[in-house]
Amino acid sequence: MKAAVYYSPQDIRLEEVPVPGIGEDEVLVEMKACGICGSDLMDWYLKSRAPLVLGHEPAGIIVKAGSKVEEFIVGERVFVHHHAACLTCHYCTHGDYTLCEQFHKTHIDPGGLAECFRVPAQNLKIDTLKIPETLSFEEATLIEPVGCCIRAFRKSNIEAGDTVAVIGAGTTGIIHTVLSKFFGATKTIVSDLIDYRLQMAKKFGADVTVNPENEDLEAVVKLETDGIGADLVVVTAPSIEAIKAGLNVCRKGGKICLFAPTRPGKYLQISPKELFFSEIQIIPSYSTSHLETRTALELIKSDRVKVKELVTHRFKLADTAKAFKTALENRESLKVIVLNA
Repeated sequence: MKAAVYYSPQDIRLEEVPVPGIGEDEVLVEMKACGICGSDLMDWYLKSRAPLVLGHEPAGIIVKAGSKVEEFIVGERVFVHHHAACLTCHYCTHGDYTLCEQFHKTHIDPGGLAECFRVPAQNLKIDTLKIPETLSFEEATLIEPVGCCIRAFRKSNIEAGDTVAVIGAGTTGIIHTVLSKFFGATKTIVSDLIDYRLQMAKKFGADVTVNPENEDLEAVVKLETDGIGADLVVVTAPSIEAIKAGLNVCRKGGKICLFAPTRPGKYLQISPKELFFSEIQIIPSYSTSHLETRTALELIKSDRVKVKELVTHRFKLADTAKAFKTALENRESLKVIVLNA
């Protein structure tokens, strides 16, 4: 079968690889659509593991099932989460599923950017979801990123009536914009350096948009909040400067959610004294679990999150290299999808 093999962001090759064999409690899925995630574009995150097949936002059709598989049958349309927690360890029993050791060991084989992939037993059991005929495969690929954003809001304990600031209006920044209203925010302020993204954020419900190259973000947030600052700031941009901006616009006693990692060797200098007296909480949020993916599916299925409108570019599997180039360089792209038609 064909798979897109990643060697570097600028070197992605369509190669022939073996069709994965499946165990008696596993399934083989024919990929129909797979999203490209921001983490797929972080060369520092992937360099030590290359070459590899990326793709962790896949949806497709089960084409083969092991003899002991009971919950799924051949022909069913599914979304598959690439990680699955054990549900029994110390982290899992405390709700920290993404910190579970098994969570990091489980993954689809060889990856979503291939004609077919194997779903390990734990992934199949814990976080493989049947998708209805009313939902396209493209829409189903957004289950994982929407789940990640839901988890971030839940971890941050967003409250009805909050003012939310979102720094970075890529795909997940816009999903956060939509979900902020779902969780009860009364005002959502979105910041980005690209005007196209700000226009899209406005379309998806942002009350105020700010390009920091043209306006003072801190001044705008203070003006919009009677001088108080945002109750919750979500930083989706993998940048120290973005985090600094988030701290500047967060109110005393507010929360800042770190939704993206920075490159290795990048550090934020912060005063414990100022943090102590401001009581600002810094809350990282990595990935998503089986709980949020189910909520995400329901929100997408009910059209409360109109994910179809986030998809700006589509490419065939053979053109995965072009898909990555678009995601990396095109300033008017949001979600880039790879299709295996």
